[in-house]
Amino acid sequence: MSGITVGVDGSANARGALEWAMKEAAMRNAHLTVLTVNEVAASFWSGNPVTVPADQTLLEAARKAATELADKASSELGVSQPASVAIKAVNGFAADELVSASKEADLLVVGARGGAHSGGLASHSPIGSISNKVLHHAWCPVVVVPAAG
Repeated sequence: MSGITVGVDGSANARGALEWAMKEAAMRNAHLTVLTVNEVAASFWSGNPVTVPADQTLLEAARKAATELADKASSELGVSQPASVAIKAVNGFAADELVSASKEADLLVVGARGGAHSGGLASHSPIGSISNKVLHHAWCPVVVVPAAG
């Protein structure tokens, strides 16, 4: 389904990305997909995701948290709302799942992570490793919403 996809993980940066994506979807009257990923272990042999029975409980908790975040962000918008909002929770690797979701999205939104700048030089990347991978591999335009402050 086309529209806007936003990645959320419950962090403050992800909440900022969700708020931005919610407003953008409302302005465009677009569909919004809120994607949350339960990070799982990687197979030592293949590198592929490995799930265990406990991941189902973690996945449902992630889905519930993403739903609550989306409901809160939606309630703060007032009358201007996205055309629709869907919550998608998956087991896997966050960057890979976001890149995969970008194949069907018109726009992908993620929050920035990473360290602060010190002494005029960047001590860490201004974005995190997931945002960096998404920027380099996404199939659609990507917005990285900077951290507040």
